[in-house]
Amino acid sequence: MRGLDERTRSLFSYVDLEDRLPAKHPLRVIRRIVNDVLAVLDGEFAKIYADSGRPSIPPERLLRALLELWAKVGDGVKG
Repeated sequence: MRGLDERTRSLFSYVDLEDRLPAKHPLRVIRRIVNDVLAVLDGEFAKIYADSGRPSIPPERLLRALLELWAKVGDGVKG
């Protein structure tokens, strides 16, 4: 079963995640593009997941995490 692609704002964090990324950072533009593409793929994701069972980590969340990791490594940021 496919999990929900919902964002938890304050889970284990006292800083808003939006405040951690500068307003003009290129990742913000890339994230908007990625979200648009993932919205188009929503139906395809729905087809490949069962209707019952334990909810998985949504593929959208996994893809965004990979993007963030790539952005950090690309910027030379560690941690």
